[in-house]
Amino acid sequence: MNDASLLRLAQAAGLSHEWISAFGKPMQVGPDALRTILDALGFPGASEEQCRDSEARLLALQNGNELPPLITGIVGQPLRIEAFQHLKGKAFRIAFEDGGHLDGRFPEYQTDGIALPAIDRYGYHRLQVDNRETVLAVAPPSCFGIADALAGQAAAPDVMPDPRLWGLGVQLYSLRRSGDGGIGDFAGLATLVRSAAAHGAGAVAISPVHAMFSADVHRFSPYGPSSRLFLNALHIDPAAVLGPQAVAEALVLLGDDGGGRMAGMELEPLIDWPHAASSKLALLRVLYERFCSDGGPDARRDFDAFRAQGGGALRDHACFEALHAWRLANSENGDWRSWPAELRDPRSPAVEEFARQNAVAVGFHEFLQWQAARGLGGAQQAAREAGMPVGLIADLAVGADNGGSQAWSRQAEIINGLSVGAPPDMLNPLGQSWGLGAFSPHAMKAGGFGAYIEMLRATFAYAGGARIDHVLGLSRLWLVPDGASPEQGAYLQYPLQDLLRLIALESWRHRAIVIGEDLGTVPPGFDTLLAQAGLLGIRVLIFQRDGHRFLGPAEWPRHAIATTTTHDLPTVAGWWQERDIDWRRKLGLLPTGQTESDARRERAGERAMLWRAMRDAGCAQGDALGHGEGTAPLDEAAAFVSATSAPLAILPIEDALGLPEQPNLPGTIDTHPNWRRRLRPPVDTLLDDPAVAARLAIMNRTRSSKGES
Repeated sequence: MNDASLLRLAQAAGLSHEWISAFGKPMQVGPDALRTILDALGFPGASEEQCRDSEARLLALQNGNELPPLITGIVGQPLRIEAFQHLKGKAFRIAFEDGGHLDGRFPEYQTDGIALPAIDRYGYHRLQVDNRETVLAVAPPSCFGIADALAGQAAAPDVMPDPRLWGLGVQLYSLRRSGDGGIGDFAGLATLVRSAAAHGAGAVAISPVHAMFSADVHRFSPYGPSSRLFLNALHIDPAAVLGPQAVAEALVLLGDDGGGRMAGMELEPLIDWPHAASSKLALLRVLYERFCSDGGPDARRDFDAFRAQGGGALRDHACFEALHAWRLANSENGDWRSWPAELRDPRSPAVEEFARQNAVAVGFHEFLQWQAARGLGGAQQAAREAGMPVGLIADLAVGADNGGSQAWSRQAEIINGLSVGAPPDMLNPLGQSWGLGAFSPHAMKAGGFGAYIEMLRATFAYAGGARIDHVLGLSRLWLVPDGASPEQGAYLQYPLQDLLRLIALESWRHRAIVIGEDLGTVPPGFDTLLAQAGLLGIRVLIFQRDGHRFLGPAEWPRHAIATTTTHDLPTVAGWWQERDIDWRRKLGLLPTGQTESDARRERAGERAMLWRAMRDAGCAQGDALGHGEGTAPLDEAAAFVSATSAPLAILPIEDALGLPEQPNLPGTIDTHPNWRRRLRPPVDTLLDDPAVAARLAIMNRTRSSKGES
């Protein structure tokens, strides 16, 4: 067949058949890869006839006569509806979400589409015209921001404090407290936010707490969840269910009289996820059984209300969890895509019958979500009651596992057969495929963005902010066919403006800030679009350079948060002491063409440059602190980042404590203890060490003095 037809179809579907590599080399996607990806998107192109049919369906989706189920707009700006010339002269009514309506008529004479008058309030309004109806999602011009959070705490409504806060970043699982069973939990998080607030912090950013696979406890990467709509039950505090005495009695029933085995896991430096997860789930199951027989009327009413509010989405997730466990228990494949056809459909009679026959198992997973929501909500409430303007900042992973709950229950919106990944670059010359499902941009539009809005609301539900992982995915994602190598993927375009408006709208409805993880190769102008939409980017200390010079604090942008490091990068101590180079040498992960001596020589120069920048900024004094084995400039780094113009400075807990090891080493799975390290001090005394408290005081003092100048 003619490749021109295939390329035209790819363009109509938003697939880029050309791209620029990390090395600046023009690249092309082969025809076979394009066909595979188009087929997964539901627009086959194996023949001329298929190309014509698929292209016609795409054009109908984009330019059809029917109003789409949702149209986005911005407060104060006319809302243009480009393709609906047949509505000219028609009367319309806009029914506002908060009551009232606006009647009008489309102009008879307009050559560039039709437009609605500017709407002066944000919300999900309804447009009624010609016996049809659609939703108008009208957003504020930008997201809820740090200044808005601070204004909400001002003594008088006309007081607008300088928008400058600082906060801590923490891997939730790493927190340690007596009774957590070896995995950090929401009770420990509540303790941490109170302590952080007492030291002056305005926010605590946490690792993702998305729902995992309860029946497969070997899967624990927080960025590879089963569902981004629900929470990780392993972060539940068992004592919060029925109290400490009930936990003690349950442990006796489980043969752990006195809780010795559980207490032993709490002392380990690394989490034994399979062991700790199995033990905690067994304990929670006993507590659930006791709740079913002895739960008080108030608690039961609360649980029933939670189930009613969760509706079909909660029921679907609980059914999936029970089905997944049943399949694995019977030595069957746990991936729902290999299940019998009648179980692959969440609405099938077979699934309904399974749920009826296994009502206790389904109820258990609904119960877990109730307890997890109470725990996370309680931590956010503790943060606000302690005076934090923002409180918790949740982390929204870029995707959910293709074989998980969200992909099973949202099959109409999530692409089957493709995985989110990344093309080859200098650190990953073969590219990456993460096994995560992506929303179909075409299905999102056709479904009125319902599944996406649902996910945003789940993210904001118990937080004062959200970090969107790989925020470039709002514009394009590198998608790889199942079974193909990552370099055989392609970029798929997404409706950026629609998504930005929905994010802004939901951020204001929840009064929550939004951070977009924009590290890596960013297309020209993308950071400007994020800034205009009020999404804060991320700027990391070791990357803020101009050639061979580190940027001074005044040169850092105001439209991004400032941080010393991230979970995927070396800590300050680890970078200074070359611990990351040690690991990469040991595991053969040094960049192609770079030797160990090259890496260490380069790092020595970087240390000198960074020290010079910190000294020039008044954050350090004297000569550099030695070489690879020298004392890391922890206080100086904290002062430097907090002195920037960023509205929010985040100090990861590893840098607050001066730890040399990073939580995750990209490019590794089992050869590095990713997502397993626990903090040694218990959470109730974690910030009390004099050196740590002094470091936090530097953050507090520098942020406050900068804001007063």
